[in-house]
Amino acid sequence: MHSFDSVKTQGKAAIASIRVATASDRATMLRIINSAFAIEKFIEGQRTNDGQLAEMMQKGEFLLGMDSFGRVVASVYVEVRGSRGYFGMLAVDPRQQGAGLGRAMVEAAEQYCREKGCKAMDLTVLSLRPELPPYYRKFGYAESGVEEFRTTRPLKGELKCHLIVMSKQLQVTASRILA
Repeated sequence: MHSFDSVKTQGKAAIASIRVATASDRATMLRIINSAFAIEKFIEGQRTNDGQLAEMMQKGEFLLGMDSFGRVVASVYVEVRGSRGYFGMLAVDPRQQGAGLGRAMVEAAEQYCREKGCKAMDLTVLSLRPELPPYYRKFGYAESGVEEFRTTRPLKGELKCHLIVMSKQLQVTASRILA
């Protein structure tokens, strides 16, 4: 789907290409997503499972970031919701984090939604992950609302959690103008 010049990294894998996931990619996706989200110690269990990925793939798509050896090193879920795009479940192999792969996947998600005619992009982050809003602000996202956090996985202890909605307008790219 998309091809990128390799993301420059410091001794870590780079994203050589990005493609849409297929059902045969789910086992690899599960490993990367659940490893990347293992930081969420405040919630019981794994971040996702095969059934949930299959269900999500019926509504939207997962984009996979591949290194130069064809290995999946990152993924992101994208969904078109009318004139708005949504991305979530951004995951980078923990061994490759800090090398710009997340940025490449966010940019790919935005481009995917632009190509589908979306004018704006939304994402949600958990209120229990205070490091995430500043991360997404670097890409031009701003807090635009809150939503109830609904999960089948219980929170540990007496913790309370809600979703922070972040949004941004998608700019038309030069390639889109020339197309």
